[in-house]
Amino acid sequence: MKLIVAVVQDKDAIKLIEALLVKGYRATKLASTGGFLKEGNTTLLVGTDSSKVPEVLGVIRRTCKSREQLVTPLTPVGGPVDSYVPYPVEVVVGGATVFVLNVEHYEKV
Repeated sequence: MKLIVAVVQDKDAIKLIEALLVKGYRATKLASTGGFLKEGNTTLLVGTDSSKVPEVLGVIRRTCKSREQLVTPLTPVGGPVDSYVPYPVEVVVGGATVFVLNVEHYEKV
């Protein structure tokens, strides 16, 4: 048994949950916040048999796409503010960060 922990951008979360449900997988949705952009993320927990992990990862890959976004960097804490000019920069966001963990015991009550 495996536990798949997928951290995805909020924009992709609903589509991913729907795609997982179509394939017969259930997921637990947790609200989370990214450390770099300080924007909302969604963390999904999916429990499945080891043999089904590649299929779940395929659904995640097809659903969660990377995209470019303009962001204005935050003012540095404790640094010289007078030399800081907040120009928007383009960063790649989206996609998914996925962890696959072994589950020693599982019970559905």
